[in-house]
Amino acid sequence: MAEDSFTITLERREGFRFDVDFGVEGVPPLLMDEPEPLGDGSGPNAARVLAAAVGNCLTASALYCLQRARIEVGAIRTTVSAQLERNEKGRLRVGGLDVRIEPEVAEEDRPRMKRCLELFEDFCVVTASVRRGVQVDVSVEPTAPAAA
Repeated sequence: MAEDSFTITLERREGFRFDVDFGVEGVPPLLMDEPEPLGDGSGPNAARVLAAAVGNCLTASALYCLQRARIEVGAIRTTVSAQLERNEKGRLRVGGLDVRIEPEVAEEDRPRMKRCLELFEDFCVVTASVRRGVQVDVSVEPTAPAAA
């Protein structure tokens, strides 16, 4: 598969539980589920995975930039707070994400972080895509039930 595309697969276990296969060898499937009353919350739902994707992408981008600037980074903690809101039709949507990245950096290295702080967001594929709105094409193609 080309580096500029990938495919993931979701398979329903039961209820609203799905196994997400990322198509990466050695990476186990991720269990996703809806919170009650639809599911039982046995895994993250799509809104939480979206928040995780944005947080992970921004954190990885910041870390990469800091490392390229030869700034020693210890632990990093990122917190993503999502705000859910209703649109004009009353449908629940992710209305905003607040991301706080806390890299452990020596005091003397902090002034050198300025350039990275100006650049890193632009290199985050997920955040830039979400901010601009990603085109999503959907098709539903029913299949016959498996023989019992």
